[in-house]
Amino acid sequence: MLAITDFALYLFARHGSIFFVNLDWRAPRPLFTPGAGRYISIVVIAGFAASTMALLVKLLTRSRWVDVVSNVAFLLAGLAGLFVVFSGRACFEFPAERWPYAVFFLGVLLTAAGSAWYHLSPDNESLFWDRLPMTIAFMGLVSSQVVERIGVRPGLFLLGPMLLVGMASVVYWIVSERTGAGNVLPYALLQGYAVVVLLMMAALHPSRYTRANDLYFIFGWYVLAKLLEHFDAQVLAYSHAVSGHSLKHVAAAAAGFVACRMLVQRTLAAQEREA
Repeated sequence: MLAITDFALYLFARHGSIFFVNLDWRAPRPLFTPGAGRYISIVVIAGFAASTMALLVKLLTRSRWVDVVSNVAFLLAGLAGLFVVFSGRACFEFPAERWPYAVFFLGVLLTAAGSAWYHLSPDNESLFWDRLPMTIAFMGLVSSQVVERIGVRPGLFLLGPMLLVGMASVVYWIVSERTGAGNVLPYALLQGYAVVVLLMMAALHPSRYTRANDLYFIFGWYVLAKLLEHFDAQVLAYSHAVSGHSLKHVAAAAAGFVACRMLVQRTLAAQEREA
């Protein structure tokens, strides 16, 4: 079906139709008038494309490859974020402020690789590389908000220790798994701590920048991602095409795109007040 769709697209792009009287491709005689041939060809090609997509979705769903492919969302969000941070498109009062966001988007980018590997070969060892970059992203985001809402120096100073604590929680978990204990509590508490700290800073400490409330949208996408993960089987049973876990990847990556938009569109709050 994919080959038929490709061939039909080739004919349409070259001749404006896929219906011909003869088989001489050097000088084909169209079966319909140009307008009717173009319209009917578009309808038929759309049908071919829909059939191809349905077959691909069915194949991917059966093999759980959707969980792998959906990590492209993390890849795109991470690359977009790093581009925004280092291209000069983001608004930073001080150049050093970019580093927590660079760490955040690097974590998002690495999550694409770690999560894809885990879903290709699900076990505790690959799950370690799935969880590690997510922790890096969380700690980078917390540091960025400390920088913007409390102080540049404290936020940058805390970035290193927070990364070490975050990575230590994942290392502790994998070591405990290897010894048979399987204690994920420090990792789970760290995620909860990051969310609580972010919300407290958003509520109690105003940012030096506009669009500070975008942080709530980032939090909203995170909550949606967790809900989709929790109702993974129910979403798959309802949709018959995609699991909640696959959609979780897309929702979590959407938080990265919100951060990209925030960095590009914001300005210094003091400048806006003066204007």
